[in-house]
Amino acid sequence: MTSNHYSFEPKNLFRNKYSQTILGSIVSGNTDLPERKLHKLIIDQNAKLMLLELPSIKPEAPVILLLHGMGGCSESSYMRRIARKLWIRGFSVVMMNHLGSGLGMGLSDRLWNGGSSDDLDMTINYIAKIYPNTAIDVVGFSLSGNILLKYLGDKDKKNTKIRRAIAVNPPIDLKRASFFLSKTNWGRVFNNYYMRQIYLQVEAMAECFPDAFIPPKKSTILEFDDVYTAPVAGYKNSDDYYATCSAKNLLEDIAVPTTILCAMDDPFVEPSIFKSVRMSRAIELNTPQYGGHMGYLSRE
Repeated sequence: MTSNHYSFEPKNLFRNKYSQTILGSIVSGNTDLPERKLHKLIIDQNAKLMLLELPSIKPEAPVILLLHGMGGCSESSYMRRIARKLWIRGFSVVMMNHLGSGLGMGLSDRLWNGGSSDDLDMTINYIAKIYPNTAIDVVGFSLSGNILLKYLGDKDKKNTKIRRAIAVNPPIDLKRASFFLSKTNWGRVFNNYYMRQIYLQVEAMAECFPDAFIPPKKSTILEFDDVYTAPVAGYKNSDDYYATCSAKNLLEDIAVPTTILCAMDDPFVEPSIFKSVRMSRAIELNTPQYGGHMGYLSRE
């Protein structure tokens, strides 16, 4: 592992980690995109996820797959903003909607979670069939960053077609991140937002799949993971889910060149966690002092 402090300078008024986090999700910047090609990827009989593709005019250009965070989708401002920046630089871009998210709401009898690396594997293989001779790079935001790192460290997926990977503010200790969101005063503000988005997905699932397991209404992510995420995904309980799916346990096994970007003031992801786990030499860790959770509103 190599460790760097990325030279990020925030706006003077936005040095607070909460203002960076909140405004980072509100301030959209330029999110204009041309018409995108829609792909429906069948995971199984009752589960489909939606991909949106921005093809490059350059046939040899690398493909970059973008993975949204919890409560997000392909239409989240950060997804559209980054997709635009990459596409105008000549890359082909694919924007993934996890099961039950975005354009895929109501197309699956279950919702995605922090361990959904099998869905990612199917998506990578699908893209590789469309672009058989093209490099594939992947960027995972927040919870998808954990999925991406888990996938890369999984010994059963060593033959991945990913060339390079970037995980942005990944909560590699899922239990600890869920605790901060569910049990701390500031965390509850974000928890409430995420839970509203999750239950919109639950409502769509209930309408389209009346036989699916519909969880009782819960107020925190910790509670939701205990009554829904863990049992639906086949784990004994939320502790089993957190222990099995937290990427911190697999970072030493990553062979693909990978960058982890996480601000030191992230309110959900303790920066000390990255110093307390063993990482492979393929990982570059960037920990700027400021930025919050996926904020990074710069001075310029």
